[in-house]
Formats: sequence, C-alpha cells, structure tokens
Amino acid sequence: MTLAGRFWPRSLTRLPPAVERYFEVEQGIRLLAHCHWQEEGVRRPALVLVHGLEGSSDSRYLLGTAEKAWLAGFHVVRMNQRNCGGTEALAPTLYNSGLSGDYRAVVRTLAEADGLTEVFLAGFSMGGNLVLKAAGEFGREFVPLAAFAGVAAVCPALDLAACVDAIHEPRNFFYERYFVRNLIKRYRRKVSLFPQHFKLNGVDRVRTIREFDDWITAPYCGYGNAENYYDRASAKHVLDSIAVPALVITAQDDPMVPHESVRRPELVANARFTLLDPEHGGHCAFISRHGGGDERFWAECRIVEFCAAQSKLL
Repeated sequence: MTLAGRFWPRSLTRLPPAVERYFEVEQGIRLLAHCHWQEEGVRRPALVLVHGLEGSSDSRYLLGTAEKAWLAGFHVVRMNQRNCGGTEALAPTLYNSGLSGDYRAVVRTLAEADGLTEVFLAGFSMGGNLVLKAAGEFGREFVPLAAFAGVAAVCPALDLAACVDAIHEPRNFFYERYFVRNLIKRYRRKVSLFPQHFKLNGVDRVRTIREFDDWITAPYCGYGNAENYYDRASAKHVLDSIAVPALVITAQDDPMVPHESVRRPELVANARFTLLDPEHGGHCAFISRHGGGDERFWAECRIVEFCAAQSKLL
C-alpha cells in the first residue's frame, strides 16, 4: 500500500498553476511555498500543507490534497520545509522535526498580513508531527490566534524514537536506505553552500537514520544527540494543549509509524480529536478499493472534508 500510494497514477489537471511565495519565518530564514489562490480573497479559508521527510511541495500526496482543497473552495499553500524543494540556499540551517515555529509563523503571516480569518494546517508523516506540535503550541499561548481554525495529520510521527526504530526493522531496509541516501545527498549540498557552518564529519559512513540524526541533525540543530532530539521534537508532549478541531488519520499496518505510537491516551482523551485508524492504509497511502476518482485517495478526501466541515466560510 505504501508503494502504491507513491506510484498510483494521477492526472491533477484540475489544479491551477501555482504562484511562488516566500515566508520569512525567522530573521534571514525563508520558506518557499507554492500557492493556489481563490478569487474571493479573505472570504475563503486557507489550507497550509506540509510534506514529510525528504519530500517537497511537489510530493504527490500534497498535490492531490491541494487539488481537492482547491476544488472545495480553499486557498491552498503547499510548503517546502527548510532545504527542501531545492531551497538549500535560503537558510544556513538544517530542517528537522522540531521546527513547528516555522508553520506557526506562516499561519500568523496569512492571518495578520493577508487578513485571512480561517487558516488550517495539514501535514503528512514528519509534517504531521510538525503541524500537531504547532497546534499544541498555539493552544498554550496566552492569547489564542483566532484565525487558526483546525489541524489535520496523516500518519504523524508523534513519537520520533518509535518511528525511527520501526524504520530500522529489517522489513523496512529499502525505506531506510532510500531516506539515508537522500539525507546524505542533501547534507553534502548544504556543506558546499555553507562550508563555514557545516562539515562532512564522516557522513558517508552513516547507514541509519538514527546515526544521521546523532552525527548531523542533533548537533547542528542544538539538540546534542539523537535521543534528546527525538524527545524534544515529538508532538506527543503537546497533544493535550491542542484547542482547535483536530483530525488524525493513521493505519494499523503502517510500516513506519507504529499504531500504538499514535493511539495515545492524551490524544484519545482530548475531545477535540477525531481519530481514523483503519486496518489498512500503509504509510500515507490509503488507496481505496471502493471508490474511483477522488475517493481513490481516501485520506486526502478526509482532510478536505474535515476542514470544510469546520469552516464557517464554506
């Protein structure tokens, strides 16, 4: 199912051309987004989409969700995480699972600079952890951001250590090798662009995601080591603070995100959450055998359906 989700054919002919936009999330650090704007301006809600590890704004699940959201009447903002989508030169930093502040900054910009009154966040895998972490942090603010209307996450990596351990299982050797190879390639580009900030540090000897995070991500991002990084960057610590409607979709057969790591007591106990956890779905795939057309991509439809149900503008 996981592989089917990646390679299943799509047309995406109904999604209009995107407009590029840069969001400054910290001083001197910008994120590139591809935006699809509706004509009615502030009278339409916005859906901000965040991809997973080694993805980009052009990941097929982001494009598929964007098309469905556009047709439902949303402004759509397809984000690139730091360094992703060919944006390594935009920031002298690495991307990691703890940078939820980037997406809080994007939501604030859309609300305060653009005047939008309803902004939703949705993320996949690593992006799911980021948007739920951002939602929990919004919930802890003394003065809530009224425009932040809801959050959705597909196969969120809420417990990063558990997910990294799952990817390291022998059955997932193919996936881990793919991620590590691409992480190393991206890091080598980073070293060439910012040699004053980064060193190779024997990165070519890295064979696992945990090794990469222990040698590269954690030290350069201020976490020290992988164990500390996984704990501090996991959204599991702020789930009880989420104060907006939240949708979580996960599959019981996800090879990378253990089901028990998502079906957590603090999530189940929060009345704001809707949890959909079918028996099958793989990792961010959810290819339906029962529906043709849009319903073929079941999770993408549920995201748009959920956000539209929460919106007062649609």
